[in-house]
Amino acid sequence: MKIAVLYGGVSKERDVSISSSKGIVEALKKNGHEVIGIDFHPKRLHEIIELKVDLVFIGLHGKYGEDGSIQGLLDMLQIPYVGSGVMASALAMDKFKAKQLFATKQIPIAKGERYQITKDSSIKDYVKEIHSNFTFPFVIKPNREGSTLGLTIVEEESQTEVAIEKAIKSDEYILVEEFIKGKELTVPIMGKMNEEVALPIIEIIPKNELYDYESKYSQGGSEHIIPARIDEKITERIKRYAVQAHQVLGCETYSRADFLLTDDGIPYILEVNTLPGMTPTSLFPDSASKNNLSYEEMIERFVQLTVG
Repeated sequence: MKIAVLYGGVSKERDVSISSSKGIVEALKKNGHEVIGIDFHPKRLHEIIELKVDLVFIGLHGKYGEDGSIQGLLDMLQIPYVGSGVMASALAMDKFKAKQLFATKQIPIAKGERYQITKDSSIKDYVKEIHSNFTFPFVIKPNREGSTLGLTIVEEESQTEVAIEKAIKSDEYILVEEFIKGKELTVPIMGKMNEEVALPIIEIIPKNELYDYESKYSQGGSEHIIPARIDEKITERIKRYAVQAHQVLGCETYSRADFLLTDDGIPYILEVNTLPGMTPTSLFPDSASKNNLSYEEMIERFVQLTVG
């Protein structure tokens, strides 16, 4: 097939997207497809509108790529693409809305609240409100952002205003959540709609105290233990939650659900990634390899699930 890979974009995850897409392009070529790479920019939409391809593989992350925007454009152009559609992409990107949906399936979620901070807002008023609703430590992060960008664990009053300022650089909506200490786990999901399966759960041991941007994307930034060191009963429960989360959002083809597992055995879902990273250090390919799927086979499986 003739396949266009969209990469780059304008979000803060641009570099990750470029790295992911290099692997995707090479895999598609090895699988015998004709590949066109497009460094996506919203000011160059003609490059998408004039596309003459069989399929688009979206290698973008963050704003315009992961939030349903590019999916909407491709839908209007009637160009098929790998991955989730407009609604699922937008819902997954909106962490607060996604959590509301997860709760309908009784998937444990952290207590949290969303606040809209505009240029006319008094941040000091929000600081007071947050302090009255949450006990330390708590987390402040952008509501619609990935890769832990803009996230702060707030441990004392003096940090709250700074944390808000940091988060609103990415999104006018911020999410404040209770801090949950637990084991970092992630679950890749793939398959036809309503027939999705969970791949082996990955336990993540970050080299830094927090599983932050550096831990995620630097070589050696984190250790991946596959399968995770958790008992069978909890494993099955988390896999079930991950599939349910994928389905309740309406995701398609593949996604990855992130969890924190507390010492008392409660798996709190953090978010679902509709376009998880595909870099050499990424989690999804690592898990797929434990299911005897090479990187190239995994990419081809995504393509066949889309066109099949």
